[in-house]
Amino acid sequence: MQKEVQGILQSVGKVIVGKDSTILQAITAMLCGGHVLLEDVPGVGKTQLAAALSRSVGGEFHRIQLTPDIMPSDITGYSVVNQQDGSLEYRPGAAFCNFLLADEINRASPKVQSSLLEIMEEHQISLDGQTHILPSPFMVIATQNPVETYGTYHLPEAQMDRFFMKISMGYPTLQEELAILERNGEGNPISNISEAVISTKQVAELQQNVNAVQVSDAVRNYILALVRATRESDMAALGVSPRGSIACYRAVRAAAFIHGRNFATPDDVKELAVPVLAHRILLSPKGRNSLGSTEALVRQLLETLPVPSEA
Repeated sequence: MQKEVQGILQSVGKVIVGKDSTILQAITAMLCGGHVLLEDVPGVGKTQLAAALSRSVGGEFHRIQLTPDIMPSDITGYSVVNQQDGSLEYRPGAAFCNFLLADEINRASPKVQSSLLEIMEEHQISLDGQTHILPSPFMVIATQNPVETYGTYHLPEAQMDRFFMKISMGYPTLQEELAILERNGEGNPISNISEAVISTKQVAELQQNVNAVQVSDAVRNYILALVRATRESDMAALGVSPRGSIACYRAVRAAAFIHGRNFATPDDVKELAVPVLAHRILLSPKGRNSLGSTEALVRQLLETLPVPSEA
């Protein structure tokens, strides 16, 4: 594993117990300049993961608790009139940071959810004829509770497709929960990260290194075969979009880089296909009855599609 990634993993591990695969998925998204949707039950460490990742790379971290009365200007910022000369002055919103935690995104109104679209895609804010470029790196980590639906607004497919990955923390094992109790008994574990292990400038350099990873024609065709299978399957009413193909292509390069290789393999595709592709699919009635989840469909396709013998 790359030493910088190993350092981030160990740093976040001072806060999050026993979730190395989830942490690596979040790091993978960061190295690709992508955004993450954390979907899980309350209290499993979603907010702590976002804060720990930000602190580990020395990034500016903002959190906004999304409720129905939050306005788009709370995220994007707003202009006020300078009383001295009558000019408009921009007051930055919560999005002006390196890591934005949009907590319980499905509790925000559709108007607020849509205000994130340009921010996530273009990394900029357009307001009153002015364009404000966000800091680099910039990453949105949104959370939502899949159990409680009262007072929530379903994320439209266009918004879901903007997320590079959808990942889950899951409940800890018995031994992990014992370690959590012991660690939290000493105070907020986020204080265990006393300083960043790398800088935001180094993160940008790592992102450039990821872009240099080679992907063979065999692996490219494997990605496309998987994506096209989601579109042609009678289990799916909506398959993966070309944006999903690009995301998977970028993800396998990041996975190869993390593991110290300058080339991607079919195993990289298998490792990341579910978190990168599953949330971009809508099941058909037949798929809902037979499989129950889009994750199950992606796993089924991975088992049935021929794997290239040479990367």
